[in-house]
Formats: sequence, structure tokens, C-alpha cells
Amino acid sequence: MKVTFPHMGHLWVVLKTALEGIGLEVVVPPPCTRRTLELGVRHAPESACLPLKVNLGNFLEAKELGADTIVMAGGVGPCRIGYYAQVQREILRDIGCEYEMVVFEPPDVHFSEVLEKVKYLNRRPWQEGLRGVMLAWQKACALDYLEQRVQHLRPREAQPGRVDAVFQRALRELAAAASRREIKRIVRQAEREMATLPLHTGRTVLKIGIVGEIYTVLEPLVNLNIEKRLGTLGVEVVRGLFISRWINDNLFKGLLPLPSHDPAKTAPPFLNHFVGGHGWESVGDAVTFARHGCDGVIQLAPLTCMPEIVAHSVMPAVQEAGGVPVMTLYLDEQTGEAGLQTRLEAFVDMLYWKKKRDKERRSAGAWGYFLGVGRGS
Repeated sequence: MKVTFPHMGHLWVVLKTALEGIGLEVVVPPPCTRRTLELGVRHAPESACLPLKVNLGNFLEAKELGADTIVMAGGVGPCRIGYYAQVQREILRDIGCEYEMVVFEPPDVHFSEVLEKVKYLNRRPWQEGLRGVMLAWQKACALDYLEQRVQHLRPREAQPGRVDAVFQRALRELAAAASRREIKRIVRQAEREMATLPLHTGRTVLKIGIVGEIYTVLEPLVNLNIEKRLGTLGVEVVRGLFISRWINDNLFKGLLPLPSHDPAKTAPPFLNHFVGGHGWESVGDAVTFARHGCDGVIQLAPLTCMPEIVAHSVMPAVQEAGGVPVMTLYLDEQTGEAGLQTRLEAFVDMLYWKKKRDKERRSAGAWGYFLGVGRGS
């Protein structure tokens, strides 16, 4: 059995470690590229959402490397991810690409089924397998911690690209790390290197929250490296969706000591119930970012994604109540880099103008108070 899986950001590091930890031979698909997307688009229905197409390209490229089994997540509710496995299985069979597909449905709905599939895949004593899974969890936390440091430093570094180079080196080392001690060493080394990077002084840095469907938020090919683009425009990106937090929320029900999503607390009254996918979380995160002083919010979604369309419909109310501009970007295989860059530049320019205007108003209000004209005198 040679196991593969879809790419989604840095998830491959976590899945590779976990699957090797239970004794499986793992075939990591090549990083997502235009070829990956083109392969998926060639064989998928035109109306299928973008993640399905990219995942299909992942599986076809992994087949070229010898993979014969796919491990992927399922889903429940209105989101179409619950049908991905069935649709992809039929497409692969139709083009003569035979795969065994092992689909893990959400454990809170199909817990006993999840256990049965883990038993089926496991090739080692439970104690060894558990150590491998824990090592994967520690790598997820380390990657997400370093990624947040990169998001903070990217718009502030004096030599663009240096912090990303440090992170990519740490990413490769973390993928090969075999112990918790080694993970800690890699993180400390990366922190030391980041601390020595020369920074801009006096540069105005905006803060933009990224919300949306998890795949379009985490996979750089799909969102056209939006975080790097924003960083070069002087924007610090913040987001609530990270791999470790997703695992904590969905597998451990938020029991681990990590920030977690609880849209039931933040999304109402704008959206009062689950709508599938990450639509509820998108609204809740937008509210959170508005409350914590973000200058703007960008919502990312695959074209035709129903949960994000629902979230999009209430974003104007969030914008009005929170005083934070929200821009929604729908992504598919036709999305062009030039068009995206133009929209980002216009949005960032607008946020800079708004920030400057708000600062001038506050300053004028303070002088008016001291001069006795600030309250209609």
C-alpha cells in the first residue's frame, strides 16, 4: 500500500508524519502548480468547485509516482466536500486510474467508522502509532507558530523575501524531524534567524484579516500567494484558520490549549447557525478581526461555494457594525494574477486613505476639545 493525499498548504508535513508513524509508505504529491490545476480541470466537471479540481490533479500526479491508495477527509452538511471522494473516484476510474480511497468522515458524526479505518490503515503497535501521530501534531503547532511570525515580519522586513527563506528552510527541516526535541531546536533556530532580520523603521503597516473556505485560505496556488502579495504592499495578514486549530476544533473539539473557532459566540446576530463548510467561521472571524482593530477583512472562496455565498451576504452588515471594510474574492481556474493584484492594490490604498483620514479626524477632535469647539461650541 502506497498512500497519498491532497495538498493543502503545509498539511503534507503533518499527514506524512502521521501516516508514516502508523507504518505506511507515503507518496507525497508534488507541490501544487499550474500543471496540477490543468490536470484536474481537464478531467473534472466544469461546475465543480476549485478544490476538487486541484485535489484531482494531486491524485493524478501522485499516481505517476506510484501511489495506489488515497486518504482524504469527508464532510457533512451543505458543503460539497462530502461528495468529493465519490466524484473523484468515478472520474479516476473513467480515465483508467485505479485507486483505493479511504475517506475519513467527521469523527463527531462517524466516530466508530473513523476508528475502523484507522485500524485498517495501522501497521504498527498502537503505542508506536500514537507516538507518530503526536509527532505530527507537534509539527503542526510548530509550523503554525512560525507562519504567524512570518506574517508579522513580512511587511516589516527591509529585505523582502528573507523571512520567507528562513521559513522554507525550517519547513524542510521540520518535515524530516524525528523527535520533539528536534522540532524545538528547529523552531528556536528559526526564531533566532528571524530576530536578526533588518526591519523598516517608521513604516505604516496595515493589518488585514483573512477569512473564508479553508482550502482557498491555506493553499497558495489557489489564492495566488495572496499573503505574500499583501506583505509586499505593507500589510500584516492575520487569520483564524490554521492546521493545528482546525485539528483541535474538529478532532479534539477545542479541548487543547489553543485559540479555537467558536462561531456560535462571535457570528450572531449576523449569522445564527451552521451553514456548511466554513461559512459560519468566516462571519465569526470577520467580527473578531473588526473588534481587534484590523484595518480590513478579505474573504476568500471558491466560485459557487454556497456556504461562503451565505457568509458573503451578511458581510455588509458586519462591515457596517464593525466599521471595517470587507472585500470578497471568488477564485477559480480563470482567476488572473494581474486582476487579483489590481484589486488588492486598490483595496490596500483605500485602507491607507481611511486610516489616515481617521487619524486626522481624531487629531482634529482632540484640538477641538482643547479649543472649546469640539462639542458644537
